Amino acid sequence: MGTVPSTPRWSSARPVDTAEYLIGTFVGEKSFPLTSDFWQKLLELPLSLQWPSHRVRQACELFAQNNYYTRHLAKILIHLGKCLQECISTSGVPSTVYTKAVNAVYISSVFLKYLIENAKSENIEELHLSLDESEVIQNNFPADQNIENFVMHGVLSFIGTLDVNPETHLLHHELLNFMLIVMSTQLLSGPSPGPKDVNPFIDAAMAQESSLVGLVVRRLLINYINRPRIPLNDVSYSIFSEGSQPGVLQRVGSAAANFVLLPFNYLVSSGGEGPRSPLADSSLQVLLILIHYRKCILVDESIADRKSGSATSDSLSKENTYFSENPYCKALENARDIEFDRVDIEGNAHSGPLVRLPFASLFDTLGMFLGDETAILLLYSLVHGNSDFLEYVLVRTDLDTLLMPILETLYNASRRTSNQIYMLLIILLILSQDSSFNASIHKLILPSVPWYKERLLHQTSLGSLMVIILIRTVKYNLSKLRDVYLHTNCLATLANMAPHAHRLSAYASQRLVSLFDMLSRKYNKLAELMDDKMHIDKANSPEGDSIAEDVSTELHIYTDFLRIVLEILNAILTYALPRNPEVVYAIMHRQEVFQPFKNHPRFNELLENIYTVLDFFNSRMDAQGMNGGWSVEKVLQVIIINCRSWRGEGMKMFTQLRFTYEQESHPEEFFIPYVWQLVLSRCGFSFNASTINLFPVDQPIEKQNVDSEEELNKPQNGELIAELVQ
Repeated sequence: MGTVPSTPRWSSARPVDTAEYLIGTFVGEKSFPLTSDFWQKLLELPLSLQWPSHRVRQACELFAQNNYYTRHLAKILIHLGKCLQECISTSGVPSTVYTKAVNAVYISSVFLKYLIENAKSENIEELHLSLDESEVIQNNFPADQNIENFVMHGVLSFIGTLDVNPETHLLHHELLNFMLIVMSTQLLSGPSPGPKDVNPFIDAAMAQESSLVGLVVRRLLINYINRPRIPLNDVSYSIFSEGSQPGVLQRVGSAAANFVLLPFNYLVSSGGEGPRSPLADSSLQVLLILIHYRKCILVDESIADRKSGSATSDSLSKENTYFSENPYCKALENARDIEFDRVDIEGNAHSGPLVRLPFASLFDTLGMFLGDETAILLLYSLVHGNSDFLEYVLVRTDLDTLLMPILETLYNASRRTSNQIYMLLIILLILSQDSSFNASIHKLILPSVPWYKERLLHQTSLGSLMVIILIRTVKYNLSKLRDVYLHTNCLATLANMAPHAHRLSAYASQRLVSLFDMLSRKYNKLAELMDDKMHIDKANSPEGDSIAEDVSTELHIYTDFLRIVLEILNAILTYALPRNPEVVYAIMHRQEVFQPFKNHPRFNELLENIYTVLDFFNSRMDAQGMNGGWSVEKVLQVIIINCRSWRGEGMKMFTQLRFTYEQESHPEEFFIPYVWQLVLSRCGFSFNASTINLFPVDQPIEKQNVDSEEELNKPQNGELIAELVQ
């Protein structure tokens, strides 16, 4: 082979020395043109050397200093794009092409990551994604295309068009890691996207043709479903480490914690539920970043110029900006079931290319991995955004596949993040908006629930278990989180389920009445506290008014909660009493808890119905005249017999409670930081915390608040919900 000036010849130099020299040259002061054979030598080397962390940092620092003159980052990205084009266009590609592409993407990732997380300017000028005018441009690089568009088109084309197999697996994985790196520019911006945010690579991804976007979304989801494993023993993976030999993932100092892209032990270890697949995990992380990205655009730049001196960036973004359409989000929302499309492919007009997915496999995969927050967020994105997938979920007869892991996670709420709990409750609320769902969950009988430790649950319906877990979540929240939004979500789902209750179990019925008792005790404490505040002389206590106002607000909230619980009980008694004798028994057994509220102006109408039921069944029991005392079985038998003759006489009909979930107009302020927190906790590489502006780095993920970003809307009682979520 030819030589680069001052570069040792291949024939006279050891491979390590050659690699050391070429990497040193890459980060050095001398600029090599695109057409130089230096690039071929660099990318064809079996880069198996291992550098300690301090040498990696030195190399990155030197590269950052010299990249302005050499433009080597731009040049290696162009070579990466060219290699990917060759991989796509050539059938039966020789391994050298893949090796060059892997080397190019890996080296680019290492140095891009350092430049991004150490950027000193808002525009990330340190990347220098352009060439000097004197640079000779090769034919396969369009003169009118910028470098980020060129390389992202190549990356996305490879991911979207080439299947994952033993020969392409490594390059697929390195390209996904590359995408995580280049999209991490979002971490440098604030939580509310603004027109001045600079995200060149993710913007380039958004600018791709809809056909390519659809292919990428499909591939990422197929990777997540198929969960391909790394064929470590495959002969085509000689670049992986064997025994004590260093491999491709240890190149260019990946042994250093701050620069490692994917630790080798991550690849060979398996943990959690189901088979571990780093490629599947990375695919989902990339997809979540893409679908939740929002590009903020100024309506009129002259307005921004006039207001820049007086208006804050927040007011500017709200009043004079808009978000461009996200094609990845649209592709996911328009995805259709591959089975459905096979039958109904004719006669249906669709705007743009259609993403076809095996909904059955996606449903089963989500059921296996809902213990992970990223899977929960994907499920939320699908049931909220894709009406076809939601409809598919609702007609499945094995709803326990999804609901059981959801309910188990809620059962273990103390070991989960609050955001994870919120997402799950929103999913349940969305599902509960469908009456067929509320009916079908009571028909599915669970032989046992092994993870429920408080008592043995045998032959319990899925609906009864859902009631039990939702009430348990309210109890946990009341003692630990004390979050109004969480209370609201639980009660809203229970209210949607209530008219469709069918043979609710004894334990679920008891918990339902206990819920009223639990909230009433909290209400009574607040009422007593309010009375005490009213008797305190606030003349010498300026903060007294504020404290009294806070107590009054909380008292009002718990008044609303109690009313919702009473409406839940009313809905069961009004629409489903004959099918729920255990609910009648539970109300009769604890009827004293309702007595203190009988004359309360907010509750009296609802309690009249409950006392109508109590009077009816109490009179039937009195008529039995049991001298030997009442056992549980005998009382229940009397209730069951008289349920048949119940006609609902004297009951007042109230409008059925119906809660729906609506996403607020600026959900990105919650979801973008949330997605990146999940990604950084799972992706295998760290990021310089001092440069993160997207979320507070000193707060764990669970401290991020969803309250202001999500909204419940109840058409019949909008004022209540508006007050609860404010």
